[in-house]
Amino acid sequence: MSLKENVFHRSPYLVQNIAITLFNSYQYKIRHGGNYKKFRKYYKKADQFDEKRLEKELNKRKLSFFKYVQKNSIWYSDYNFKDFSKIDILEKKDIVSNLNEIKTLDEEKGLVNLTSGSTGASMKTVFTRSDMQERFAILDHFKSKHGFSLGKKTAWFSGKNLITENHIKNNICSHYDFHNKIRFYSTFHISKKNFNIYWNSLNKFQPDFIVGFPSSVFEICEIADSFNLRLSHKVKVFFTTSETVLPQHREVINRVLGCKLVDQYASSEGAPFMAECKNGNMHINPLTGIFEVVDEYMQPSTEGEILVTSFTTRGTPLVRYRIGDRIKMAPRDKRCDCGSLFPIVESIEGRTKEFIYSPERGRINLVNLGNSTKGLKGIICFQVIQDVESEVLVKMVVTNDFNKSQEEKFISALRDRVGEKISINIQYVENIPREKGGKFCIVKNNLVLEPKY
Repeated sequence: MSLKENVFHRSPYLVQNIAITLFNSYQYKIRHGGNYKKFRKYYKKADQFDEKRLEKELNKRKLSFFKYVQKNSIWYSDYNFKDFSKIDILEKKDIVSNLNEIKTLDEEKGLVNLTSGSTGASMKTVFTRSDMQERFAILDHFKSKHGFSLGKKTAWFSGKNLITENHIKNNICSHYDFHNKIRFYSTFHISKKNFNIYWNSLNKFQPDFIVGFPSSVFEICEIADSFNLRLSHKVKVFFTTSETVLPQHREVINRVLGCKLVDQYASSEGAPFMAECKNGNMHINPLTGIFEVVDEYMQPSTEGEILVTSFTTRGTPLVRYRIGDRIKMAPRDKRCDCGSLFPIVESIEGRTKEFIYSPERGRINLVNLGNSTKGLKGIICFQVIQDVESEVLVKMVVTNDFNKSQEEKFISALRDRVGEKISINIQYVENIPREKGGKFCIVKNNLVLEPKY
């Protein structure tokens, strides 16, 4: 623990809240300063572009970004961006090992960002202030279309690890930003044991909006649902972050909180944006960057891993970056009734390692595994761990509603997906620890699979 963290944790709870309020206000001043308002106007206007104007604007942004990157990044100085498909794929290890050659400015002149490290070691990137302001303008524009604006009461479930066991003992599970009306909830202490602390806090706070990890909010709602509890105050929208949304997340959260779940995709290192429209379709915003969908041989596909090139990463350029997520695109000619010309993503299938490998069935992805709980009662959360191809360990946190019959149905549903040749070992536990960034990992695949490209 750093000296700063030590002082924070030793301070009275009120002083901690004041410190968080001051820190967040300073952060919002940076994020909403400079070119932020210009970007908000730009993306609002871009929603009305016709095909010709959209294509023209996209080419303009590509040219501007590639020109800047080639001029300012040692790593990309010798690349020919006109032959885009020939540019080497950027791996995470490249950024970790060669950041000084890739980045275009010194850390003290930019904004340093550290990823949570949920898929391995934490990674550092550097943003220009303008790029950070543009990213928040894009995100805020998306949220505004669903009724959100800064200053409305918001419950936030993310990886801020500021709550201690002493807080929990005193029935405290969050900190509060007085100025922006945001209550930051710990995602590290959610459990059956601590459920009442979270549930009472949410009912007392009565947030208009919720933002954060879907698995964390889902776990609270799943426990509430087992007691037939409903939030006393209906939330307007739950905006998800950082994790793959599963069908059961939408179903249970809507039932317990009485709100719509709205998804979006970006990344802390700076990927382009996808966002869900009011009709429930996920759209790629092409003005924020390029998504390439590739198969296991790194060849173009409509379903598979994505390589991202983000126009809002001038500080640490991401060009054909292998970010580790998988998506499935809708047919090119599919158009959404919302009127947007932006391409439609049929589904986000999770991280490239969020699958179980079956000798019979091949890869079974996260969403398919998550659907094993469909129609069942009493499962708060579960985690599938695979260390060898011949077996999986399934850790489960359940309520009294989960009986032998429910267990048989769950194993049968899982067996339908993984086949007959894998052993399925069930282990009931009181709690499943979060990753160090506060996220919950449904699938932990520890197999070593070599890339085929």
